[in-house]
Amino acid sequence: MGQVLPVNMAKQMARILLGTSPKLDTPSLTPLFRPPVGLSPAALDARLRQKRSANYVGALHKLDAGTHVHDRQALDQLLEAIRQELAEVAAADLPRAIVARCYLGHPYEVHSLDCAGQIIQHYKYSESLPTMLARGRSLALHPGYAFVEVYPDKLIAVAENGETSLVKG
Repeated sequence: MGQVLPVNMAKQMARILLGTSPKLDTPSLTPLFRPPVGLSPAALDARLRQKRSANYVGALHKLDAGTHVHDRQALDQLLEAIRQELAEVAAADLPRAIVARCYLGHPYEVHSLDCAGQIIQHYKYSESLPTMLARGRSLALHPGYAFVEVYPDKLIAVAENGETSLVKG
């Protein structure tokens, strides 16, 4: 049969399961109920507004070289550059994709990097982007931006010098 918990411990566990986490008195239970590591929403927005490094901007410019499509090691290095740039950001809060102007020439207009699926796709002028990425297309084509980081609830346009502009929604 199952073990019967003291009433106060059962109440604490119920609160945790319902989303409120009281301070646990039992040290052995603390690691089991610790919330995932990450920044608060305000701290996350503040971090994402910070200037991007020249190394990061340079790594994303290499997408047009085409090596990432055929070379797994080059793609892994690019994804690692993204993780290093935003090292303190929880994996769930990293950009879902990046959209940028494509310099491969006609008929290509923009390209995207799906960070989760690790897929690079080049889009022609007449091709539609997936809904989530379509929001960033016009910003990616703006001459003031090098690329756009696409998040579920925001876009972050990054200039050549690394300065960022956050667009909610």
